[in-house]
Amino acid sequence: MLTQIINGKILTPNGWLEGGSIILSDSKILEITNSDLPRVGASIVDVKGDYILPGFVAMNIHGGGGCAYKEGTRKAFDIATAAHLKHGATTIFPTIYTAKIDKIYRSAEVCEEILKEGGAPVKGIHVAGPYFNPQMVKSFPGAKNPDKDEYTRILSDISCIKRWDLSPELPGAYDMARVLNWKNIVAAITHTQAEFEVVRDAYEAGFSHVSQLYNAMPGFHKRGEYKYEGTVESVLLIDGMSVEVTADGRHLPGTILRLVYKLKGVERMSLITNALKYAAFDGEVEPDSDIIIEDGVCKLKDQSSLAGSIATMDKVVKVAVDAGIPFEDAVRMASETPAKVMNCFDRVGSLEEGKDADIVLMNKEYQVTGVWQQGVRYVG
Repeated sequence: MLTQIINGKILTPNGWLEGGSIILSDSKILEITNSDLPRVGASIVDVKGDYILPGFVAMNIHGGGGCAYKEGTRKAFDIATAAHLKHGATTIFPTIYTAKIDKIYRSAEVCEEILKEGGAPVKGIHVAGPYFNPQMVKSFPGAKNPDKDEYTRILSDISCIKRWDLSPELPGAYDMARVLNWKNIVAAITHTQAEFEVVRDAYEAGFSHVSQLYNAMPGFHKRGEYKYEGTVESVLLIDGMSVEVTADGRHLPGTILRLVYKLKGVERMSLITNALKYAAFDGEVEPDSDIIIEDGVCKLKDQSSLAGSIATMDKVVKVAVDAGIPFEDAVRMASETPAKVMNCFDRVGSLEEGKDADIVLMNKEYQVTGVWQQGVRYVG
C-alpha cells in the first residue's frame, strides 16, 4: 500500500524541502522527492501547507490518559500510549519509576508482549530506581545502593530494558554502569549530589546521559566560604555527555532552555515530557493521592517539590520554540537526538528512505494535525 503526502514543508536531515512529497510503502518510508506529481497507485494526502516532521521519541514518560506504565497492565500501557501517540509520540520508552522490583518485572512482561506483536510505539522500558541517593528523593521509600546480585538477575531475566537511571555517587554505581554499557543499555545520571570528579569518573565508567537536567541535582553552591561546582555545571562542562530537559514551561524557565541549547547544542540536548498519568487526561486526581496539579504542573501535596509534568511531546516542542530555540532544532531535539541517545536512530528519529514511516504533521501554531506510526495513520 502506497501513501503519498504532498503540499507540506518536509524536515529532512539536509534541511527543509518545499514543494516535494514523501511516499510511504506499508510501514516504511519509500522515498522523499522534490516532486509532488501523483505516484501511480498511491493514496494522496494533501496536508495544505503543514509541516511534515519525524515522529517524536518520548524517552522519559511515566504515563498519560489517567494510567501509569508502572501499573504493569496491558490496559495501562495501551491507554497511556494512545494518549501520547495522538500528540506525536510515535516511539515511546515507558518509564518505570519504582523501588519495587516486582513492578519492573510486571511492566517488562507487558512490554515484551507488545514487542513480540510488533508495530506499536513502545520500544522498550526505561527503569528509574531504586538505586537513588536517599537525600535527593522525596516520597520514595526504598532508595538504596546498587545491588549487583539484584540488578544482574533483572538484566538476565529481562531483555527489553533500554535505559536505567541511578545516582552515580553510590557505592557500586560505576560497576553497574559498565554492566549496562556491555548490554547496550543507556546508563543515566539522576537524583544526585555529584560534583565534578564524580561526574567525570561516572562518564568514564559509562554514564553517557543525564536525566532531567537541573532537577534533583545541585548547581553552583557554597560550603562555608568556598564555592563548588554542582552536578549541573559538571555535566555542561563534559562535551560528550548528553542531557535532557523537562520542557513543559514549568520545570525550567525559557532562559535556562536557551542556555542548555547554547552550551550543549541540538546534538546533545533532548526534550522530554516527564509526564505523569495525568497528561492528556480530563479526569481528576484521586483524593488519596500525594500529588496535586497546580499551575499546569504536578506537585507533591505539601508543595515542597515538583513531581512531574502533564505535558505531551507537541507541548515541549512549542515551549522550546517560545523560549527562542529555532523550530527545526526543537523538532530534532524531540526526535533525532533522543533516538540517538536510545540507540534507535537506525529506524526512527528522522525522515529518511528505509526508516519507519513515523510522521507528525504540525500547523503553523505548532499543533498536531496528523500522525502516522509505522505507516498507519492514527485516528483517535
